Amino acid sequence: MYVTIPDQDAISTPLPPLSGTLPKTTETRLKPGNFLYFEGDEVAWLYQVTSGVVRLSRLLADGRRQVIAFGYPGDIIGFPKDGLHHTDCESLTAARLQPFRRSHLENGEGDPQLHHALLQAALREISAMQDHFMMLGRKSATEKLASFLCVLMERVGEDLGAYRQFTLPMSRSDIADFLGLTTETVSRTFTQLRKSKVIAIDNNHTIIVQKPTALVSLSLGDRD
Repeated sequence: MYVTIPDQDAISTPLPPLSGTLPKTTETRLKPGNFLYFEGDEVAWLYQVTSGVVRLSRLLADGRRQVIAFGYPGDIIGFPKDGLHHTDCESLTAARLQPFRRSHLENGEGDPQLHHALLQAALREISAMQDHFMMLGRKSATEKLASFLCVLMERVGEDLGAYRQFTLPMSRSDIADFLGLTTETVSRTFTQLRKSKVIAIDNNHTIIVQKPTALVSLSLGDRD
């Protein structure tokens, strides 16, 4: 999951379960804090997240961390760079993933429909990543966080009367490293959104969007 350039067309939507999946006995299960793979590992498998949330991140040469993306149900993770994983992948919650051999992507081994679906997923990831990088360079802290919350509101939010509610499995520092902000800025922006009653926060991890339209407007840079 990336934060793409705002607009309803840019909101991430999960891919449907892919056809031609491997037997269910091959499903990979992770506990919170487990790593699926590390940066530099050889890529043998791609994975579709079927439940839970994982974090994809890299360490810079100076020790700083960049969170590249979050994997939600329907997302495909593990696409190779020169045959190697280019991120670490850690589970933020209990997670289940369906593995697919890398060869299914590269040469359509065994199932042309699966090859096509994986290829389309890879192309979508490239497009979403490009939009996400544009967002990082163009937006203010409030716009970035509002965009992030809008994506989650649309993707995993549940109706709560006139409100929308969802859970954040990631920490404030995860969000900061994803949006190119400091943890202090993320916390301060959450406080501003809460004080303006755009959102309410329950137990630090549950977000209740009290003014969905206002949140979308903030993500677009509209302060009127």
